[in-house]
Amino acid sequence: MSATGLTAGESARLRRKLELVLPLLVEAGRRVWEHPRVRELYPEYLVTMHGVIRASVPLMERALGRARIAAVDDPAAAGLAAYLEHHVEEERGHDDWLLEDLAVLGRSREAVMSRVPPTSVAALVGAQYYWIEHYHPVAVLGYIGVLEGYPPTIADVDTLMVRTGYEREAFRTLIRHSELDPLHAADFDEHLDRLPLTPEQAAVIGLSGIYTVHAFTHVFQDLLERAE
Repeated sequence: MSATGLTAGESARLRRKLELVLPLLVEAGRRVWEHPRVRELYPEYLVTMHGVIRASVPLMERALGRARIAAVDDPAAAGLAAYLEHHVEEERGHDDWLLEDLAVLGRSREAVMSRVPPTSVAALVGAQYYWIEHYHPVAVLGYIGVLEGYPPTIADVDTLMVRTGYEREAFRTLIRHSELDPLHAADFDEHLDRLPLTPEQAAVIGLSGIYTVHAFTHVFQDLLERAE
């Protein structure tokens, strides 16, 4: 695969691809946050998100390891490794934030950790391992682009507080992500635009991002079905 100068504006190209499918995810998220029994659903939402976020650092560490191996003769892998080396540390411990929020709601760490994660969560994360191991670790950028690129706003979180009636301490993870993720998204875009991607590498990032939107939509739909 030969480099072709796809780097300029690659983040904008990824966003345009994601915007084709994002309405599905937005609608599923809206159904969760506006559910008539959202007070009961919110702790389950946090448990589900813990299942996703607890996998984030191990997933990125695996991509980092594969990128370091490939970096010898692959400049895109070298650039990916440089990005992940600092981004992994930015994300470390976020699963513990969720456990702290759940403790405020009366859910113990042991109770959360003993839950079997649903197949929808396994499918969301598991596809990334396949692409990392069997194609190219740069695929993980599609996943990161979705998770970092569309955080809730403070206004969204305030509305959810009112609808659930829970104290602010149960929303610390959402509040932190509403503050941090826009900064992380800007950093992500900057690094993505600098990567010397081949057409195939750019394509797998887009494929990963589109799949992530669909799979995350299924996570929310699955949560709603279990609530019913």
